[in-house]
Formats: sequence, C-alpha cells, structure tokens
Amino acid sequence: MNDLDYRQLNEADLRNYVKSHPQDEDAFQHYLSIMRAKPNRVVVSTGEQLEAEVRKRLEKKTSTE
Repeated sequence: MNDLDYRQLNEADLRNYVKSHPQDEDAFQHYLSIMRAKPNRVVVSTGEQLEAEVRKRLEKKTSTE
C-alpha cells in the first residue's frame, strides 16, 4: 500500500502513477473511471479501427467548414 493519495493527482500524474504501480488496482480503476467519463471518447483495438475513426472525423470536419 502506498501513502500517496492517487485521487488527488491530476490526470497526467495519475496515468504515470498507474504505469509505474501496476499492482494498484484501485488507482487503475479510478483512472479508468476518469477516462470513461470523458466526452467524445473513442475506443479502438486495431489500426484499421483507428484509421476509420480518423477518416470519419476528418470527413465530418471538412463537411462543416
């Protein structure tokens, strides 16, 4: 158990903390809850999905200009 209160960290510091403390499940779950709460989040698991999402967003942006 670490004395650090991960709930007080900003997002970047929390991400670094989670990366350097992979055994801290509570901190990891807290980080996930922050990421899931972000608007417009996109989850991709392959390069093809990423490419399709980028293409979709670029097309949307050029159609609104």
